[in-house]
Amino acid sequence: MLWAFAKWMEATSLGMAIRNSQYAFPIVEFFHLAALAFIGGAVLIVDMRLLGLGLRKTPVAQLAKDAQPWVTGSLIVMLVSGVCLFASEATKCYDSTAFWIKISALILVMIFTYTVRRKVALADEHRVSGLVQKSVAIVSVSLWFAVAWGGRWIGFGG
Repeated sequence: MLWAFAKWMEATSLGMAIRNSQYAFPIVEFFHLAALAFIGGAVLIVDMRLLGLGLRKTPVAQLAKDAQPWVTGSLIVMLVSGVCLFASEATKCYDSTAFWIKISALILVMIFTYTVRRKVALADEHRVSGLVQKSVAIVSVSLWFAVAWGGRWIGFGG
């Protein structure tokens, strides 16, 4: 069923247009990677603060509120551009272990970011233990790293 979906995606006008254009794939990939950089910065500033590193005078909740539009906006750009990139080489992605690692990590990190991490980041810092804050930050950074690693490794045929 997933194989049929991958073949269908490649056969769509979007998939063919990106695959057959000299410039479409690199342009879409630029936006995909730029969004990854923005989301990385927005996530890291909060996660580093949860780890107790930097910006100690700024409450975690304030950083999280300020970073949230960047996280959500960048995630939307990443998802839209990711679908476009996938459409251009869906069967290659289907056969790629790195792709499945990336997608699995992406699903997990989206759920984690908008549930556990959000709750901890927005909570009163004195009501959440330092161990919990650090654990949440480590899980967040690890999952985002897995997303980035998987995406990068797809390009190597992984």
